[in-house]
Amino acid sequence: MDKCLFLDRDGIVNHDVGYAGRPADFHFMPGIFALCRQAQQLGYRLVIVTNQSGIARGYYSEQDFAALCDWVAGRFAEHGITLDATYHCPHHPDISGPCDCRKPAPGMLLAAIRDLDIDPALSIMIGDKPSDMQAARAAGIGQRLLLSEKSTTDAPATAIIAGIDQAADYLS
Repeated sequence: MDKCLFLDRDGIVNHDVGYAGRPADFHFMPGIFALCRQAQQLGYRLVIVTNQSGIARGYYSEQDFAALCDWVAGRFAEHGITLDATYHCPHHPDISGPCDCRKPAPGMLLAAIRDLDIDPALSIMIGDKPSDMQAARAAGIGQRLLLSEKSTTDAPATAIIAGIDQAADYLS
């Protein structure tokens, strides 16, 4: 089984501008490529897990989202990094009803664990919302890093980090 660095998308991989559905809306976070390159060199698989209610809301389509994912993977490849997968939840409970994939539910993480033969106990999740940490805990992810400028007790994080660069301290 492999270890994995799970990344929330909006707020971790890119600045959260609200419903980024095309490359023009996508601005990478400082340090994300260096972190992912280091993780990959240490044997981590790289997986993005992202709630995308913009699909349910009709802001962009599944095809638009797939094209953006291809574009993102291409930018990572330009930095010598391979993204193993992107898992997304296209639902919104008020529009499409409840689902098992929208964080804080662990469905996307569990699917990646199953599909990619990942050991969750050896893996790390980096997110910027309590729902990211809740999903990671429910999936059995060993390290849960919450990117936040303030300490919080409402997220089951194993550590609070102030910047992407601090996440490198948790890679092993």
